[in-house]
Amino acid sequence: MTPEPRETRLKRMLMRSMRRGIKEMDILMMRFAEAHLDTLSDEDLDLYDQVLSENDQDLYQWVTGQVPAPAPFAPLIDRIAAAAKDDPVSRRPV
Repeated sequence: MTPEPRETRLKRMLMRSMRRGIKEMDILMMRFAEAHLDTLSDEDLDLYDQVLSENDQDLYQWVTGQVPAPAPFAPLIDRIAAAAKDDPVSRRPV
């Protein structure tokens, strides 16, 4: 199997970030992806790809700090949450 080119992978992951199912997660993940996806290492992209496969309800609780994220995801979830807090547009009510 031929590895997916990085540019194709980033485009796919951006689309998956924007089409989550829950509007709040669409916004949070899309903004994080637009701002940070192209700077992530291949290892971090692998982890982000796994995060994108997670259930929106669980992901929302992790990002908002309602429930601790699983250990393998915790550093990346912390980055996503920090990006949302630093983005004044993300803090507006949806």
